[in-house]
Amino acid sequence: MAHQLAFLGLGVMGAPMTVNLVRHGFSVNAWNRTPNTIGVEIVKQSGANVVDSIQEAVATAEIIFTCVGDVADVEEVLLGDNGVIHFAQVGTLIVDLSTIGSQAAKKIASELEKYDLRFLDAPVSGGDIGAQKGTLTIMVGGEEQDFIECQPYFAAIGKTIRLCGAVGSGQAVKLCNQVLGAVHMVALCEAIYMAKIQGIDPSLMIEVCQTGAAGSWALSNLGPKIVASDLEPGFMIKHILKDLRFVQEIVAASEENLLGVELADRLFKIVAELDQGAQQGTQAMIRAYLKDE
Repeated sequence: MAHQLAFLGLGVMGAPMTVNLVRHGFSVNAWNRTPNTIGVEIVKQSGANVVDSIQEAVATAEIIFTCVGDVADVEEVLLGDNGVIHFAQVGTLIVDLSTIGSQAAKKIASELEKYDLRFLDAPVSGGDIGAQKGTLTIMVGGEEQDFIECQPYFAAIGKTIRLCGAVGSGQAVKLCNQVLGAVHMVALCEAIYMAKIQGIDPSLMIEVCQTGAAGSWALSNLGPKIVASDLEPGFMIKHILKDLRFVQEIVAASEENLLGVELADRLFKIVAELDQGAQQGTQAMIRAYLKDE
């Protein structure tokens, strides 16, 4: 029998994930910190039960999904004065789909254990397109039995679903993913710029190169957006900067450095300082290459 679900956080990623859970026939109580957003309306129209408080969302839930921003946001929703710990049933499984880094995931899991609550860290990759299509990659850390219990719900929102190890392991793999995504964006922007300075149509370059050894998800999905000057966020620059902060903290602790990450971080920060830059999608890195900005 399917579990009663709660989904907390109805943003660019959370809203379509909630919709896909409902489409697969699951009962979902949904809550968002900010009411009356586009995401909330989309979720309402899908048939989810949108409620006004965390308490209403989680009181009867057997599995609680969270998808919010930074570490402090997850801690507030789960551990805060009005957080999940005060209202969830003993034994409830909490699945955090945010990207918060492995150390934060371990800390949160330890705190939740004090309240007899179970935890999976399950960051996702695939952007808003993957969230809408239900084709996300889901990297999971936690107990195998909890992972198995959650499989039907992961299958509703994702395509590639992998248990990576103990709590924190999903976050560890996700940070590797973010290194790839950030540095790919540098390569994509420079390839488009290279096409332009040679008088080649960037769309032609994308069409040809995506079929060869240089093909990538970023080239196929974000390349056309750059050409069309579509900088709307599937994944905001402010969020990739947050993730790169986690990467650099880990690297610094190991007394190493990642030169590609440092370059990507610098370029994203340049754009974040421009008008509306931090709120735009990661493909807005192209603005760092535009001389009229």
